[in-house]
Amino acid sequence: MKNIYAVALVTILFASCKDGKTKTETTTENTMNKTENPLLIESKLPYGAPDFTLIKNEHFKPALQQGIAAQNEAVAKIANNTEPATFDNTILELEKSGTLLQSVQNVFSGLTGAHTNDELQAVQEEMAPKFSELQDGIYLNEKLFKRVKELYVKRDSLVLDPESNKLLETYFEAFEKAGANLSEADKETLKTYNTKLATLINTFNKTLLAANNDGALVFTNKEDLVGLTESQLKSLENKDGKGWKIPLLNTTQQPLLQSLENRATREKVFKASWTRADGSKNDTKTIITQIAELRAKKGALLGFANYAEWSLQGTMAEKPENVINMFNGLIPAATAKAKNEASEIQKMITKNGEDFTLEAWDWNRYAEMVKKEKYDLDESAIKPYFEVKTVLEKGVFYAAEKLYGITFKERKDIPTYHKDVMVYELFEENGDQLGLFYADYFARPSKRGGAWMSNFVTQSHLYNKKPVIYNVCNYPKPAEGDAALLTYDEVSTMFHEFGHALHGFFANQEYPSLSGTAVARDFVEFPSQFNENWALYPEILKNYALNYKTGEQIPQALLDKIKKAGTFNQGYSLTENLAASNLDMQWHTIAANANVTAANAFEKDALHKTKLDVVSAVPPRYRSTYFAHIFGSGYAAGYYSYLWTEMLHHDAYNWFENNGGLTRENGQRFRDMVISRGNTVDLEAMYKNWRGSDPKIEPMLKARGLK
Repeated sequence: MKNIYAVALVTILFASCKDGKTKTETTTENTMNKTENPLLIESKLPYGAPDFTLIKNEHFKPALQQGIAAQNEAVAKIANNTEPATFDNTILELEKSGTLLQSVQNVFSGLTGAHTNDELQAVQEEMAPKFSELQDGIYLNEKLFKRVKELYVKRDSLVLDPESNKLLETYFEAFEKAGANLSEADKETLKTYNTKLATLINTFNKTLLAANNDGALVFTNKEDLVGLTESQLKSLENKDGKGWKIPLLNTTQQPLLQSLENRATREKVFKASWTRADGSKNDTKTIITQIAELRAKKGALLGFANYAEWSLQGTMAEKPENVINMFNGLIPAATAKAKNEASEIQKMITKNGEDFTLEAWDWNRYAEMVKKEKYDLDESAIKPYFEVKTVLEKGVFYAAEKLYGITFKERKDIPTYHKDVMVYELFEENGDQLGLFYADYFARPSKRGGAWMSNFVTQSHLYNKKPVIYNVCNYPKPAEGDAALLTYDEVSTMFHEFGHALHGFFANQEYPSLSGTAVARDFVEFPSQFNENWALYPEILKNYALNYKTGEQIPQALLDKIKKAGTFNQGYSLTENLAASNLDMQWHTIAANANVTAANAFEKDALHKTKLDVVSAVPPRYRSTYFAHIFGSGYAAGYYSYLWTEMLHHDAYNWFENNGGLTRENGQRFRDMVISRGNTVDLEAMYKNWRGSDPKIEPMLKARGLK
């Protein structure tokens, strides 16, 4: 197993569609010879990277089925072993039991997230409940749990090395969290809940992907799109030659709203985003209420007041009250700053000779005007210095070289799943191989929204594996022949996702279940958010911010303006994040007997009672109906983690600033003491040991302009 809940996390990314294959065809797939299926044999490519020249849609179902069968067989053998339980014959064998399945899942989840199709969606629908059954068959297996518990109880006398002891503790806690202590009757009820949830989550993902694609707007009148550059218009040209198509990104606000001059067009684009999964054929309201209600029942069955209370076990936050207290401490300052920003924007609207009240679809356009007036900073003046490949190689990679000694080489001989994907081999400072990195940056209809990192191959000394890692983003793809230019937010996202990648590349664990990013959800965002800090570090910025036409380095005057504007619009940014985080926590603290009859009313009430609706022009970053983090991915009751780890990353960067900044010594110390440790030590103690003290919130407040 890659980590204790790896199978479950892959399952929740599945979408749904009917397979329609006959029994004979299915039997044929099940008996496919291993040598005919590239997913069932070791790849001959460097690092064991998947060979996408050989892998076809029809390979996944039989490979997944064989992986499930192999793991079920291995688990049964462990559970039925008549010899006394030992670490080797129980915990280590359990760790090894899902090796084949995880290898297949790594590739399957990579494709279904970044480049899916009807056939893969059909496999997702069929396999989702089977993965739920597999998980339950492991963690609700009484004989297996008995062996694990016997070892856990006497762990102090087993004389295990620290990582092996941590693996034992992690497995025991996973069994308890999954319901191993329930009665047989309650286990059967839990299995029913889990199967239903797996199916509903897959349905949500498929429906949302369709909603995103169907929600794209087509304009046939060029006057509607005044404000967009010719390059932007060219990139939006409809494939059928009729007009221009504006696709929807997964967030509420859409990037082009900053440029569109026509207010009616802005309103149309915003409302298309806001209603994409509400009231259309791709409506998700019923799906999300069913998910939330089932999760509440699951939490109660497992002995907790609500799902969030159950979910937060093993996290740094520990319980919902601590998360809510964090929200309560930030909301007043965030909304007050947002109100001031709204007042400034309203004045700009009036100054611009227009007479209307600020709405959400106006914010980005007029905030940009305020920024230009206040800081003499124009986004359009910055973008020519942020060409995507230059940012990656001379910015993201360069920062990693300065901090950690990493070097890179592009590999054009490694096959990819899409022509837009770039592959790099990374090396240690001494030339040793570190791993392979896939960069998949441009949006397409076959890719789900958002940005993420994951592994095709997970680091493990047990299997002598080095990591193969990918980053996925959804930057607008330029027209053929045009430069791919980024906004600063998109640059920051690239640094963020590579921070996750570094967490995976620097993994130094024996066991894949504890490797790299297999940490508590409210810590996993720390290395990624920390890495964002280097995007504006002068030495790094000067190296990558090069004009794509002339190669000229970004002028110092423009650098100074970017830094000066660092706290601009932070009231808006923090409030939209708090609103989304609050919605997540509200959905997952409902009682088991709750009956949410109207999702929109629930959302409205949730924002009102927490005073996050006081600035009407600031909507949640994600509305409930398209909140994929919590209803389609692994962040249920966990979206708060972005804010939780923000405190850590600003505090950590403050340490760097006070200790010489960007140096190899500082980078190596951070790597050795923090991001190479995976889930092998207590995370709070690890951070404090590196930092020398508990984290402080003041650096975060300063960075947000709230202090």
